[in-house]
Amino acid sequence: MTALLNALRSFGTFWYDFVVGDDWRVALGVVVSLAAAFGLVKAGVNAWWLPPVAVVAMLALSLRRVVRNARRG
Repeated sequence: MTALLNALRSFGTFWYDFVVGDDWRVALGVVVSLAAAFGLVKAGVNAWWLPPVAVVAMLALSLRRVVRNARRG
């Protein structure tokens, strides 16, 4: 039973690290952008462009945050 729990814990830890990675804000942004695109599509709007634009914006914000922290010390 302990081996099964350890395996499940390892599996969950792997997927958390894989999906969230180093920045939980980017993972949350992806989920929010996909949900927003889904809502727009359900409302009849062609929203294929929203997730790529959101990913580029989140990448820019993430890089800005990293560079700012690196400059501070």
